[in-house]
This record gives sequence, C-alpha cells and structure tokens, in this order.
Amino acid sequence: MTARFDVLAIGNAIVDVIASTTDAFLAAEGIPKGSMRLVSAAEAETLYAKMGPGREVSGGSAANSCAGIAALGGRAAFIGRVSDDQLGRVFVHDIRAAGVDFRTPPTRGGPPTGQCLILVSPDGQRTMSTYLGSCQEVDEADVDEERVRAAAVTYVEGYLWDPPAPIRACTKALAIARSAGRWTALSLSDVFCVEGHRQDFLALIPRAIDLVFANENEAKALFRTDDVHTAVEGLAALAPVAVVTRSEKGAIVAARGVREAVPAYPAARVLDTTGAGDLFAAGFLVGFTRGRPLKECAVMGTIAAAEIIEHYGARPEADLKARVAAVLGEEMLADRP
Repeated sequence: MTARFDVLAIGNAIVDVIASTTDAFLAAEGIPKGSMRLVSAAEAETLYAKMGPGREVSGGSAANSCAGIAALGGRAAFIGRVSDDQLGRVFVHDIRAAGVDFRTPPTRGGPPTGQCLILVSPDGQRTMSTYLGSCQEVDEADVDEERVRAAAVTYVEGYLWDPPAPIRACTKALAIARSAGRWTALSLSDVFCVEGHRQDFLALIPRAIDLVFANENEAKALFRTDDVHTAVEGLAALAPVAVVTRSEKGAIVAARGVREAVPAYPAARVLDTTGAGDLFAAGFLVGFTRGRPLKECAVMGTIAAAEIIEHYGARPEADLKARVAAVLGEEMLADRP
C-alpha cells in the first residue's frame, strides 16, 4: 500500500528560547553544563528573566525531525499538543510553514505551551531547561488511525515516556502501525530518559520497534556499559535496525548482521549543537523510506546534522536537498515510484 506520509511522528511540541551564555553564568545558577533538566513553570520564569536576549524557535525533538524531513522533500506529519496561547500559535505557524502536516487541536484553559530554555556556551554546547506544560496532555484520542496507517514509518520520541497520557498515545500508534505492516521507530532522546525508563525501553524495543536511534551515551546507559560496541550489539539484538550517533566520530548502523560506520560530515562551524540528533534522524529516515542502502541513509543523516550545528536553532536554514544532492546525487532524494 502506497504511503501518504513518509513519517508520522509523535513528540513534545515545544518552543525553544535560545540565548548565548557563559560557563560562569551556568556555574552561578548551579546548572550543569550540557545537561537537560525538567523545570517547573516558576523555575522557567525565573531563569528566563535572567537570560540574555533570546530567539524563539519552534522545537521539540520529533517535531525538529519532521521539519528536517520536509526540508529534504519528504512527507511528514506530526502529533503533539500545544495550548491556545502565544507560544502555541508560534509553534503551529512554524511547523505548518515548514511543510509538516499538523492537525492536533490546542489545549484551552490548561497549562501553557511547553518551552525549552536553551543556553548556548561559546563552544556550541547547549544546556537545556525544559518546562513541558501542555506537551504532557497529548493522548490516544489525538492519534488518528487512518493517518498512522498512511505513514511508512511511525516515529516516537523517548521524551514522552513519563506521564501516562503520551505513553498511551505512542502505544496506540505503534500498535496500529504494526498491524498495518508499517515500520516503527524510536529515539531514546536523552540519557536522563534512559536512566528513568531503562526497563520500559528494554521491554518496548523488541516488542514494538523496528528502528531505534540513540546517541553513544544513551546506548551505553541502556546497557550499562562503557563500551560503545557492546551497546551497539545490545541494540542490534533488540531491533532489526539500530543506529548509534557519535557526534564528531560519526555514526554506526547495525542491521541483519552488518555493521556500517560512517564519519561525521564536516560542518563549516559549530555554533549550536541543538537538534543535531533530530536532523540526523530526519536524513536517515528520508533515505530509509526511499529504500536506500543503510550506509547512504546514515551519510544523509550526517549531512543534515552538520547543517543544523552551523546556526542557532534546531530547524534547517540552508537548502538541505542541495547539500545532499551535491554529495550523493539527485536520485538520493527521488520519490519512490
């Protein structure tokens, strides 16, 4: 059955507020550099007041991936919850303007739209303080069976594994996709997600996931090892396709007994690493849904990731299709016959 969407993703609908910072500021606030932490509405308000001038950019891991997929000429749909407030309207406008199919109705009278306060250090490292707000209200009622069946891949993010409502939404979508003979994919999202839900992920992947994305630290945390190759083998034993990204070291793809390592694609500069993993997943998934060899899919992911770290924000600004075509050829982006 022909797919109307390449990827349908479920994730946190968040607006990123990005500002430059110093190591001294992070130390004074007691925030570990490079960390990702959840904060209350009051904590977010206090930190926001202390931050320097910022940029508001729609974000959220799976939503960033969807924007990347659309920028590469793919067909993406997104399910996530915002509120009927200023930031919610920013998110809706941005994701639709990026070419992503987004139809989830906003929450009215509930918590405000989720926001991620991102402090970017001079070396490009990002430190994130996230208030989830209405993100946590996405539920199984938001999952439309017809749209899931119409997607070649249903992609969910590990950040959703905490409140029961988003877990119900993901569980429903994954079950529908499996019953329709479609592919399913999971991003482990962050080490703190893995540490908090390790047993959940170890049970979920072999039961419901065909393609798993993790960075090196997340994969190591899942299998409680310091060796990346042990972690890769562990993931490969759980899922048909496992992809482990390694920052400047590139990525490893494991599938059907084959192990492919690809180097990182060179970036013109490293300004902000926010969203690098999200855009890697976008590039990989576009290649994957077009039936390309897994190594080429990974190369496509590294090209997309390199673009995103050259500027602030986790949404593409350069012509990703042109960059991929320059390296791999126009046919890499050709639609399926």
